[in-house]
Amino acid sequence: MIIDILIEDTRWNSTALATRGEGVAAAALAHLGLAGRGYEASLLACNDARIAALNADFRGKPQPTNVLSWPSEERGAETDGGTPSAPSDPELGDIAMSYDTCAREAAEMGIALDDHAAHLVLHGLLHLLGYDHERDLDATLMEGLETVILGKLGMADPYSER
Repeated sequence: MIIDILIEDTRWNSTALATRGEGVAAAALAHLGLAGRGYEASLLACNDARIAALNADFRGKPQPTNVLSWPSEERGAETDGGTPSAPSDPELGDIAMSYDTCAREAAEMGIALDDHAAHLVLHGLLHLLGYDHERDLDATLMEGLETVILGKLGMADPYSER
């Protein structure tokens, strides 16, 4: 898995985003049986102002968020809780993450910024692979995958009560 990272906000340079992002992406693809297929994704490491503009442009929500994703093709399952279709395009799509929101959320949860950023990379990647959390069973599936994959990397369940 190759993640092409464009760092717009230099505060990301003080994190392990590049190495942790690649690691969590590789773990996700391995867990899903998709390793070794030459998949690629782009990651924009930006700030709240930039992600708010993207959120307004693409979702009609003019406020910052932690992560956004744009899959290169529709892969979502038709049935709630179903497994998405395997990618036919090696270019999975694009992810954007805001430093401000990520850092604030990590502080509020009392976790390391690098761990939260790794979780958000995983979350965005799963969206690129067709996973979602709009429907109940889809959310259960996606959150379960995040918990298992992060656990294999020695990170805590991001959905547990702290």
